[in-house]
Amino acid sequence: MAIEQERENGSVSATHRHLVFAYYVTGHGFGHATRVVEVARHLILAGHDVHVVSAAPDYVFTTEIQSPQLHLRKVLLDCGAVQADALSLDPLASLEKYHETAVVPRETILKTEVLWLKSIKADLVITDVVPIVCRVAEDAGIHCVCVGNFSWDFIYEEYLMAAEHHRSMVSQITEDYSHSAFLIRLPGYCPMPAFRNVIDVPLVVRRLHKSRKEIRKELGLDDDAKVLIINFGGQPSGLKLKEEYLPAAWKCLVCGASERDELPPRFIKLARDVYTPDLIAASDCMLGKIGYGTASEALGYKLPFLFVHRDHFSEGPYLKNLLEEYQCGVEMMRSDLLNGVWEPYIKRAMDLKPCYDGGINGGEVAARILQDAAVG
Repeated sequence: MAIEQERENGSVSATHRHLVFAYYVTGHGFGHATRVVEVARHLILAGHDVHVVSAAPDYVFTTEIQSPQLHLRKVLLDCGAVQADALSLDPLASLEKYHETAVVPRETILKTEVLWLKSIKADLVITDVVPIVCRVAEDAGIHCVCVGNFSWDFIYEEYLMAAEHHRSMVSQITEDYSHSAFLIRLPGYCPMPAFRNVIDVPLVVRRLHKSRKEIRKELGLDDDAKVLIINFGGQPSGLKLKEEYLPAAWKCLVCGASERDELPPRFIKLARDVYTPDLIAASDCMLGKIGYGTASEALGYKLPFLFVHRDHFSEGPYLKNLLEEYQCGVEMMRSDLLNGVWEPYIKRAMDLKPCYDGGINGGEVAARILQDAAVG
């Protein structure tokens, strides 16, 4: 649905003043970009312009927001965590890549981004959760607000065991974050000591475009069919799928499969740019790696989630606790994932009674807070 069609029903009250937001997105995965979409959508509904700075594919934003007030700029100012494979992160490579991306060109980044912010006449800078942006905003004389459930200094602190010589770099990240005005903190959060001022908001969950019945009809699935969805955050899972991995009569939707992949019977390949919230809500169970995007949408749609531990993923235990608190998650052993021992876990998941009763309108709430911060 186009933004113009929604504006009459927009829930973030527009101010008399048109505002310009610069929204920087970390280079790690798609989960950050997908939650930025929901916040940016509400800001645009209120009549403002949002300049998103991200390395994510354009379709991540334009599938949900069709408006001339959305501006996309391809720039990468951090690298997040380098993934060795779908389930493993590489601590040393992550630190080295961040040094290469944000430390070596630091002075150039500071000068370039200050000039750009002034050129667009930004009223507020938002970051999820690119560290150097907080310092850029201060140099430009503009307030900066962070939005997230973790910060990179916390993640990288564990990685220092592999590269103690990068300790000063991690300290610089903490110092950069300290230049922000405040943090909008999402559920499932990790310790973030750099932020003195914190505002908690509900889960940011993307809205649905189509009903469960509509999606199943499009996919040729019966209303009562049992459906598993494999979701590794838009990335190929690397799994060698076999029909016998599924319980009898179950079907499986596969996100992120390569065009070259030949899937066995009862597995259905989804388009790479498919709108995953609709598919998740139309399924009976999800299998994938734990992350904010998958966890929040499982909770929001009350969908049992089979998740697999990720090596060196410090955010994981906090999201796991959130899932288990609301009877929404079952942890699967990696060996069982790879060897196709899925049925016992699926049976356990189907016995769960997901009961998340918190808000899922964090995008709307965050947008209102950000608008107020920009107005001052």
